[in-house]
Amino acid sequence: MTPLLELSGLGKRFGTHQVLDDVSLTLEAGEVHCLLGENGAGKSTLCNLVFGVHAPDAGTMRLSGADYRPGRPADALAQGIAMVHQHFSLVPDVSVVDNLLLGQSRGILKRAECAARMRELGERYGMQLDPHALVSGLSVGERQRVEIVKCLMREPRLLVLDEPTAVLLPDEIRALLQVCEKVAAKGCGVVLVTHKLAEIRQIARRATVLRAGRVVARSDAPAQEIQSLVHAMIQRDLSDPCDAVPASPRRAATPIGEAVPTPALMVDGLTVRDAQGVTRLDKFTVLVAPGEIVGVAGVEGNGQVELAAVLSGLAAATEGRFFVGGTELTGKGAKAVTAAGVGIVPEDRHASGCVVAMSVAENILLNRLGNYRRWGLLDRAAMLRDARELMKTYDVRAASPEVAFAGLSGGNQQKAVLARELTTERLRFLLAAQPTRGLDVGAVEAVYGHIVGACECGIGVLLISSEIDELLKVADRIVVLYRGRIMGQCDARPSQRERIGAWMAGHTQ
Repeated sequence: MTPLLELSGLGKRFGTHQVLDDVSLTLEAGEVHCLLGENGAGKSTLCNLVFGVHAPDAGTMRLSGADYRPGRPADALAQGIAMVHQHFSLVPDVSVVDNLLLGQSRGILKRAECAARMRELGERYGMQLDPHALVSGLSVGERQRVEIVKCLMREPRLLVLDEPTAVLLPDEIRALLQVCEKVAAKGCGVVLVTHKLAEIRQIARRATVLRAGRVVARSDAPAQEIQSLVHAMIQRDLSDPCDAVPASPRRAATPIGEAVPTPALMVDGLTVRDAQGVTRLDKFTVLVAPGEIVGVAGVEGNGQVELAAVLSGLAAATEGRFFVGGTELTGKGAKAVTAAGVGIVPEDRHASGCVVAMSVAENILLNRLGNYRRWGLLDRAAMLRDARELMKTYDVRAASPEVAFAGLSGGNQQKAVLARELTTERLRFLLAAQPTRGLDVGAVEAVYGHIVGACECGIGVLLISSEIDELLKVADRIVVLYRGRIMGQCDARPSQRERIGAWMAGHTQ
């Protein structure tokens, strides 16, 4: 049979950086083909060549046996290729249904028809959404669902998914993998970029591994060759390739008679109501001791975003107070929060964690640029020297500290944010919201290694994550949010998984 997609000898260079070099790949109709590689290996660039975002500098592409040379994404869409990008391409100030109609409708907008189609797809694939909700009010996971449904509405013959599960919850991931299986069963080819090895084991018919822009491994039986794929990807073995999270040493209780240390974080009854008066966070109370990791679990949209915004100084609480190291920060802005020794790894790094138009050096030193001021100017040489050292320590991969932050892969952007926040001056407390979202297994291991290392130095951590397995492995305690309230809390042990799952669904035990 003629392959659905054939890539032969593709090359792509940006400036002096060779991103892809002699990459070849074949995709059959009805196949789910997983594309693996470390952050910055060239996976997103390869997907963007297929979707017409960029043109290859070398090599050829064929679609169903015919030459395929898309000049822009519209050409790819016209030939039945749809793509879910790693970063969202939605218009935040309009509704979900209007986002789905963009580029697909002329003349009078048929919103009712589109909403009905959207509901039908949502029910079929388990991705329900409110058609009339503003995108700006959706959680990260809900926005990803909009992107996926937008592609499915086109009924493509080739679906390219660039790390679609990085922002989804376990149930949503299962639903998406079922979507892939269903569309593949209808003859659609699926290219799935993922870092989650369990997904490869479940769904991939074949897999290709990229490293430094070149194909370094292929597998026709990826479920049976996970270990060799991991080794090809990161050039070393993990003790368990499906569990890259290092265990956190459990804190011992303070012995009786010894003074209890000042909490790294004390939150007392934080409540947040939105502009419509709806309570989003309800009397949230927690203590985080120095050197302790407290995990916050829950289905997205249950108050985690509001909690992080208040603790980051980006939003004001309606009621309640919070303290870091004994200093009250209630109502203080982000600058005061940072000055008090708080590191923030935000859920949405583009919205509040970086300035993508600035350089890597400027972003990685953003919270202490004042230290490099000389006679009203920035000492660029000192900045570049220190930025290089941080990039080396935290494995941030870029051609140089002077390149634009926007040119980094998503994973390298996240590692740069983590490097900046973990080196905050007088760091006492770290708020980490979804810190491993979109990272490969090697990077996940490194990120939690740095977080656990900070804890061993006495830093308290509040870790908000939708990855239950990661919370159970790295946290000391877990609190579960449901509709803005703490549904329950327990020690972070595997035996508590069922209990935590019940709390996340709103059931008490």
